[in-house]
This record gives sequence, C-alpha cells and structure tokens, in this order.
Amino acid sequence: MIQNNIKYCREELEMTQQELGYVFGVSGSTVAGWENDHDTMPLTKLVRFSNMYKYSLDFIVGLTRENKYKEVKIDKKKIGYNLKELRTKLNLSQQQIADECMISQTAYSNYETGLYLVNTLTLYTICKKHNLSLYDIIK
Repeated sequence: MIQNNIKYCREELEMTQQELGYVFGVSGSTVAGWENDHDTMPLTKLVRFSNMYKYSLDFIVGLTRENKYKEVKIDKKKIGYNLKELRTKLNLSQQQIADECMISQTAYSNYETGLYLVNTLTLYTICKKHNLSLYDIIK
C-alpha cells in the first residue's frame, strides 16, 4: 500500500474531504478512501493535485519526506517509453516487472506501449522496489 500524505496535504491546505472531493469531482468518501489506503488516487488526479497545490509527487505518495515540487504533465506515450527504458536498464523482462507489481504481463505491456496510462499503484510499486522517484518515469 502507498504510505501517502494526502491527508496531511489536505489538512495543511485547510480543506475538508468534501471540499477536496469537489475540486476533483468525487465524493468526500472517495477522498477518505485515498487517505486511508482503501483506494488509490488515479494518476491524473495525483498529478493535478501536485500541480495545483505545489506538492511533490514523491512527497504525496510517501516516497520521500521532502516536498521538492516539480510541475509535470501526463503523456502516456512518454511514460510508456520511460517505463520501457527503465526496465531495459534494470535488465528485467516485462513479466518480471509485472510480477513485482502483481499485475498481468499484458497490462504492463499496455503501459509500456502507451495504450493505457500506468496506474498510480503500479508506478509507486516500481519506484519503491527500485528506489526511484516518480519523476524518473513521469518527465
């Protein structure tokens, strides 16, 4: 599970779960699920949150304790390319990465080709396992 700081960030912004939910078009209970690790904030919303409120992606998901914000834009083809480059550099097969993330090789392949945008949990798992920043992949 992601050791996230969404609740910390929200409280620092002096927002309620309902107010943050309104910003993202979701319910307050959905925000509560993100904060309590019952669900994972989708990557598009995570990046939007980061850019709107100037919080580092790595800080929000708990990969670091430092808030070193960088603005990013989502480009699923570029992210897919970066995932493939990373996997090649690590000398791993798609199946090995998929196994680490507990997803199918087909799903991982679809992320690498840019057919689908990688989900937050898969991206977090790769970064946590290989001591990387989300910015290493979303750049």
